[in-house]
Amino acid sequence: MKDGFSSDTDVVYVGSLKVDVDSSEQDEVSRRLLEEFNCVPTFLPPELQKKFYHGFCKQHLWSLFHYMLPMCPDYGNRFDRLLWQAYLSANKIFADKVMEVINPEEDYVWVHDYHLMVLPTFLRKRFYRIKLGFFLHSPFPSSEIYGTLPVRDEILKALLNADLIGFHTFDYARHFLSCCRRMLGLDYESKRGHIGLDYFGRTVYVKILPVGIHVGRLQSALNHPSSSTKVKEIVEQFNGKKLIVGVDDMDIFKGISLKVLAMEQLLQQHTELRGKIVLVQIVNPARSAGKDVEEAKRETYESTKRINDIFGFPGYEPVVLIDRRVPFYEKTAYYALAECCIVNAVRDGMNLVPYKYIVCRQGTSKMDEALQIASGSPRTSMLVVSEFIGCSPSLSGAIRVNPWDIDAVADALNMAITLPDMEKQLRHEKHYRYVSSHDVAYWARSFVQDLERACKEHYSKRCWGIGFGLSFRILSLSPSFRKLSIDHIVSAYKRTCRRAIFLDYDGTLVPHASIIKSPSPEVISVLNNLCSDSKNTVFIVSGRGRNSLSDWFAQCENLGLAAEHGYFIRWSRMFDWETIPVGADFGWKRIAEPVMKLYMEATDGSYIEPKESALVWHHQDADPDFGSCQAKEMLDHLENVLANEPVVVKRGQQIVEVKAQGVTKGFVAEKIISTMISNGKPPDFVLCIGDDRSDEDMFESISNTAYRSTLPVPPEIFACTVGQKPSKARYYLDDTVDVLTLLQGLAAASSSKSRSNTETQVSFENSV
Repeated sequence: MKDGFSSDTDVVYVGSLKVDVDSSEQDEVSRRLLEEFNCVPTFLPPELQKKFYHGFCKQHLWSLFHYMLPMCPDYGNRFDRLLWQAYLSANKIFADKVMEVINPEEDYVWVHDYHLMVLPTFLRKRFYRIKLGFFLHSPFPSSEIYGTLPVRDEILKALLNADLIGFHTFDYARHFLSCCRRMLGLDYESKRGHIGLDYFGRTVYVKILPVGIHVGRLQSALNHPSSSTKVKEIVEQFNGKKLIVGVDDMDIFKGISLKVLAMEQLLQQHTELRGKIVLVQIVNPARSAGKDVEEAKRETYESTKRINDIFGFPGYEPVVLIDRRVPFYEKTAYYALAECCIVNAVRDGMNLVPYKYIVCRQGTSKMDEALQIASGSPRTSMLVVSEFIGCSPSLSGAIRVNPWDIDAVADALNMAITLPDMEKQLRHEKHYRYVSSHDVAYWARSFVQDLERACKEHYSKRCWGIGFGLSFRILSLSPSFRKLSIDHIVSAYKRTCRRAIFLDYDGTLVPHASIIKSPSPEVISVLNNLCSDSKNTVFIVSGRGRNSLSDWFAQCENLGLAAEHGYFIRWSRMFDWETIPVGADFGWKRIAEPVMKLYMEATDGSYIEPKESALVWHHQDADPDFGSCQAKEMLDHLENVLANEPVVVKRGQQIVEVKAQGVTKGFVAEKIISTMISNGKPPDFVLCIGDDRSDEDMFESISNTAYRSTLPVPPEIFACTVGQKPSKARYYLDDTVDVLTLLQGLAAASSSKSRSNTETQVSFENSV
């Protein structure tokens, strides 16, 4: 990785050791590792290491991320809360070590793999503006699989405390984003090629970046005398036979037994290949123990023995299993000689074996000499790779297979062996260009560059830590964007005497999640109290229809209502509804409605809300991913068919709306303020609260209108959005509870002033 960093970059490695070091020797070992290797060991206690690595990491995360569910005790282990606690403890020890050596103002931290997925939270808690990246080297499962993990939310929230999260493939990133949407309700956006999730004011970036290999390391191994010697031994041992090589760990996901069965099928179908091809399967030691590993090993050995008994003869074994720790130079020798390399895993994160094979087939001058090949002569290679491994999308010249389809794998092996040399050469050249240019240095450099870009705005915003335990996150806001203080607004409210108050309805006075959409008695009460103050002009500005608003607010005599985003306006219950002067031709509905019905019927859980001036398609009860996808498609469809109509097509919060041009909440606010000015009552206080995109028009409008030259004095303006998110508003409130509390504070200020005036009047009369 260091090759990807500039020469003046100082790299410190924090990790655990594979051996237990006595506590009396830990200080000395730490000193030597830091001085000689820039390494900082964590020294996890043996029992903790066992529960952390072999327990939670391998028994739970590793198997789940490879799509294995613990359906019964024989296949996987059920969730164990003690192992989860060990995982947290180990991650906390890593955080302590990082904080010992980091300069948080300057340094970047790059966390690797599923073993340390909650580390970002522990680090972010210590330093709010830490520059933090995370890369997952395993698959990330689909939401149906990941959703079975009892601590799913805790891990997702912890990862979102990083600034940049990296995955090998788009599929893995897509699954992660889908989990964030379904489990945390977070949407993502792609801007100028970068995927970003807005998380409490911070943008968490997601990067798709397949890892590469260190080409120089492989070339050094090929040039080593031991490799040349081993190559000559292998050539002599197999005496002109064509080699197919496989290098895998012994575990249930690598598909070794399926590979052996495909070899059996190949020899059955193509008798002419018997005695001419050999599958050399190098088995790396298993990284974890268990019944499943023993079962995979037993099946592999039994299949190998059966095939060798049936198709073998003196001097020929179709399948050669090398089940021992194989030195690096020996692996490179097999790679260099093999006509074909097969990686048949049923699920794997990246798997760099094909990359290593390609580089070894390209060879070096020393290896050419050992193989008696002319320097500069054309090179060939063939790859058969499972479509379920991370490197598969990057190797476009490989033969991709479904490892479970034994016949297809056998056909692929036959094709790889029998293709013309010119075809093999072209495929090899294409792969070598990619592998040599997208090496580990390119991977590291690209990730760090994006991490630097993701952290650029750290010091341009104010940060607060909120939440407890693993729910901790950072609230990051623009310095000019702050929570609306009740004391601050009440002070301004008391100083003023001509007030305009604009309130959205859904998501502002009533939660979006509420099944009961009518206003609560508390909302009715506070609105009546505000409206009873003659200094206030209060309006509900909503996208809802006028009949619903009339019924719900029948008890509010002096409340103004603006329905359907202001197409209908009523100043109080005593007034009639009036419409804004836009075109009264709604012929566009005959075009839009059939299109919307088409999407409604195709999207379970969605429905159409017909309004007098608009049509709205709701998808909050549909599948989150499908509903969002359909909304994007519908938006594009409607914009095309309604291109020549006097309408606007907009996406809102889980809706798509078609409405007449010129009908906006901003126009309503502008009209009401203009009417107040015309009546000789220019507002000196304007409050506007809303939560949706449509409310952004109101925020912009009150700012523009309020500072017009016709006003004698600029009013006090409070544009306030509900929830922490990018907005044209200057203030925010967290939720509908905060909104109600604020309005009650204003109503109380009106009541206390009214009482004060009454008491003064009574006192004056008594004195007279």
